[in-house]
Amino acid sequence: MTGPTRAHPWMANSAPGMLEAMLAEIGAANLAEVLEQIPQDHFRKTPLNLPPQLASEMELKRDLLGKLRKNATCEENLSFLGAGVWQHHVPAIVDEIVGRTEFATNVWGSYQSDHGRNQAWFEFSSQLGALLNLDVVQLPVYSWGCAIGHAIRMAARKTGRNKVLLARLSDPERLSVIRTYCQPQEMDGAIEIVLVEPDAATGRLDLADLRGKLGPDVAAVYFENPAYLGTIETEAAQIARLTRAAGAETIVGVDPISLGVMTAPGDYGADIVTGPVQPLGVHMNCGGGVGGFIASRDEPEYVHQYNGFLVSVAETVQPGQLGFGLACPHQNSYGQREHGNDWTGNSTYLWAIAGAVYMSLLGPDGFAEVGRLIISRARYAAKLLAEVPGVRVHWPDTTFKEFVVNFDETGLSVAEINDRLRARGIFGGKDLSGEGLGLGQSALWCVTEVHSAADLRRAAQTLSEVLK
Repeated sequence: MTGPTRAHPWMANSAPGMLEAMLAEIGAANLAEVLEQIPQDHFRKTPLNLPPQLASEMELKRDLLGKLRKNATCEENLSFLGAGVWQHHVPAIVDEIVGRTEFATNVWGSYQSDHGRNQAWFEFSSQLGALLNLDVVQLPVYSWGCAIGHAIRMAARKTGRNKVLLARLSDPERLSVIRTYCQPQEMDGAIEIVLVEPDAATGRLDLADLRGKLGPDVAAVYFENPAYLGTIETEAAQIARLTRAAGAETIVGVDPISLGVMTAPGDYGADIVTGPVQPLGVHMNCGGGVGGFIASRDEPEYVHQYNGFLVSVAETVQPGQLGFGLACPHQNSYGQREHGNDWTGNSTYLWAIAGAVYMSLLGPDGFAEVGRLIISRARYAAKLLAEVPGVRVHWPDTTFKEFVVNFDETGLSVAEINDRLRARGIFGGKDLSGEGLGLGQSALWCVTEVHSAADLRRAAQTLSEVLK
């Protein structure tokens, strides 16, 4: 194999002679010798059909901008998408602070000395803890699904049990991540997932089915409040009591933006709480804006089960000064590698900074105001859509910001309806018809504080027109 005749403009090691120099450095005769441990049937037999190499930065920029122009954004269109990434207002000061170089470029440093970063992280944990009415909040992991998976494994380690109960009406994306964390059943330490049926009249957990499935092998019951389909679990305290009576842990998933108007999970018996950080000052974007938190009471039996970073505060030898640092840092994979409680990543810590700024701007009154605004506009939207001929809204008075819209009587599929709406500058709700939830041709619509009353009337009017 011979090297290239000239270097690729963005790959320094592609310069002529570099491949030969690297092979000589490691004592290999050729590239095939380096890769000999890979079975031959794993190699591609035909070359990739790649476009011509772009020779300059100018050509690259022109090419990328051309591709990006094909995207239709939620800023340019009226969007009712949600289901895990929601369109909330992000104050300009949040972007200003998270864009500062001391935060944006500080992937890692000395946790003994980075006091400014540690204090910002502490503020995030303490503010979110106040919303949840819990004392311990871990720095966010990669996604809400990951946080749930870690929480379930925490409960399994704590109880020594190997089964978890979840709602059948769960987000399939989060559920798939949970299944990964619970491992294949053939592996040691696997956690069995059992789904609890919904009450058809309300969409909430069927308590009779829950009672029948609770037992001495159940480590935890996990439910969301608000749930995936927007429903509010009004019997949350009863679920926690039933779970506790069975010796299991109550794990609650919560959208933090709802906590200005909904009861904090710590007040109705949650042992471990998870949720997304994206609603707390993080823009919608393709995969990079998500993260999930884990929280609990400040008790050793919980604290010692965390897999990630807990930031705490302590007095210093200088009166009136405080120091910020990591608590129990030895129990994660940084401290114990493969012997840590679980693997630890660090890709979403910047969103803890965003969350700290966002929560400090809103304060308790701001969260209450935003929560009331979201509920009133979501209920108004549900009312308007339900008046469109052929459209029906499931459980219209029991939801927070998301609700299920059924189109069975229109004779059209959700995909067809969403295509027609998109042609008029509106992104309809997420298509639920292929998720096996038994809801027919339904979509999950999301309404937040960014939607005006005029936006909602436009959506209902446009939907009425495209259904004719």
